[in-house]
Amino acid sequence: MRRQWILPLFCAAMLLLPALPVPDFWITQLNYIGLSAIVSLGLVVLTGVAGLTSFGQAAFVGVGAYTSAYLSVTLGISPWLTLFVGLGLSVAVAVVLGALTLRMSGHYLPLATIAWGLALNYSMANMEFLGKYDGILGVPPLMIGDMSLGSGRAIYVLIWVVALASAIAVINLLDSRPGRAIRSLKNGTTMAEAMGISTFRYKMIAFVLAAMLAALSGWLFAHFQRTVNPSPFSLNKGIEVLFMAVLGGIGHVWGAFLGSGVVKLLEDQLQVLLPKLLGGSGNFETIVFGVILVLVLKYAPDGLWTFVQRWFPKPPRVRDWEGAEALPSRSKPAVGEPLLEARAVRKEFGGLVAVNDVSFTIRAGDIMGLIGPNGAGKSTTFNLVSGVLSLTKGEVIFRGQNVGGMSSREIARKGMSRTFQHVKMIPEMTVLENVALGGYLRSSSGTARAMLRLDRAEEKRLFAEAERQLTRIGMADKMHELAGNLALGPQRLMEIARALATDPALLLLDEPAAGLRLKEKQALAEVLRQLKREGLSILLVEHDMDFVMGLVDHITVMEFGTKLISGTPAEVQASPVVRAAYLGTEH
Repeated sequence: MRRQWILPLFCAAMLLLPALPVPDFWITQLNYIGLSAIVSLGLVVLTGVAGLTSFGQAAFVGVGAYTSAYLSVTLGISPWLTLFVGLGLSVAVAVVLGALTLRMSGHYLPLATIAWGLALNYSMANMEFLGKYDGILGVPPLMIGDMSLGSGRAIYVLIWVVALASAIAVINLLDSRPGRAIRSLKNGTTMAEAMGISTFRYKMIAFVLAAMLAALSGWLFAHFQRTVNPSPFSLNKGIEVLFMAVLGGIGHVWGAFLGSGVVKLLEDQLQVLLPKLLGGSGNFETIVFGVILVLVLKYAPDGLWTFVQRWFPKPPRVRDWEGAEALPSRSKPAVGEPLLEARAVRKEFGGLVAVNDVSFTIRAGDIMGLIGPNGAGKSTTFNLVSGVLSLTKGEVIFRGQNVGGMSSREIARKGMSRTFQHVKMIPEMTVLENVALGGYLRSSSGTARAMLRLDRAEEKRLFAEAERQLTRIGMADKMHELAGNLALGPQRLMEIARALATDPALLLLDEPAAGLRLKEKQALAEVLRQLKREGLSILLVEHDMDFVMGLVDHITVMEFGTKLISGTPAEVQASPVVRAAYLGTEH
């Protein structure tokens, strides 16, 4: 069966199911699976893609459920209107909580989600107007005209329409400009910021989106159950939803449905079988789920969906961007004018002076090499120039403006783009998609347009630019390869293509030849010569003097954080102090 028919057939089968003589029990089970899958979709974005672990999503389900229940029962407001109030309230709560917790990293963020998940749940359980632990009874059913959706079979289609539409919207989002920005969060923020992406903004977007999906599920849950109380929104339920997402495949949209289905169906069967086998009552299924989770994490860390996916491999992206309009480009400096000036830049780490008043100038159209033995302070200087590190003292003047106090994101907007000493990429994305990330600052489509798939014209422009840059460096034939499958040499070239997609006035390369074999170095050198012929200005940080000498116009040599000498390659090669720095003795 062709892959493009699978989704329409699955959607049609799920939506037509109530018309078949299916027992009400299975309809009810599928309703719970659909509701859980909506919440799990949020965790796919938040945890699987953005890398932000949350145990508190059930609390946002409670926000949506309690808001609709209270307004419809107490104030008589139409449930269709309470949906928007619940979504608005969930966004407000998510923004406040996100502002307080999303700057945390490591184990602090999951602990913070446990804390606010407990706080929200206990607040619901102890508020008099919400009925405390008894909750709110008599929630009205959803109505479409005179038709009531009060039964499980009646509300089934609505639940699954929402679940499937949410899945398609998330798929659209992940295959877009903001989706690539969200994907860049998981493997560290340094690369994303260097591409001009506000990582905190996209963390907040992922967090708010996950909260909205949870609240949407809560709204449906309230009018399906016709009653709400704090129990379904406890920390245990938050952990259960996270378990569903992990089991199904935390990085896969359809893994949310698979994980929800497996857990709900298995839970129902275990609650019947285990007490009979063990001769007692209790939540024995929790033990089984714990064992299953350990086995999945060990033998299928990407979840069960990976086994399904093998039967339906993803085809290469359709090349539909032929003739797409070019992305906007920035003005370029005239050849020979001062482009970058480092003026006595200094960096101190406590009492250690890592860079000691280093100065140099790069002129437009030139390649300048910043060289020195390992530990000379080259990469630290490079990071000071590119905004990754803050200056202790000194100035960095780029195109006549002092950028020394700016972040790497702000400097990227000015026209400086960089690669990294250790390649930074998104291995699960193709080479083409990784390079398209470089066009972020030259495009503008946001999250809502992406989810509704209204950004396709701009996406074609981004992919056309990405292919152009890959062709420029001789990698167009590998554009559909997964970036993580490339050898180190092509990965470094891909990073250069991504940096070129930003349309830089100055390209910064941090030890691009490190770890490459001779032929890979020769291929890289030819790419850099081509870029120079095209008029691009380059700052090249290297410790391999042989690689640098045939490429650069000027060289600055560093040792122990200080500048030894600046000059032409011939002058540097003839310098006894340079030989002493590299060989440990003068000749």
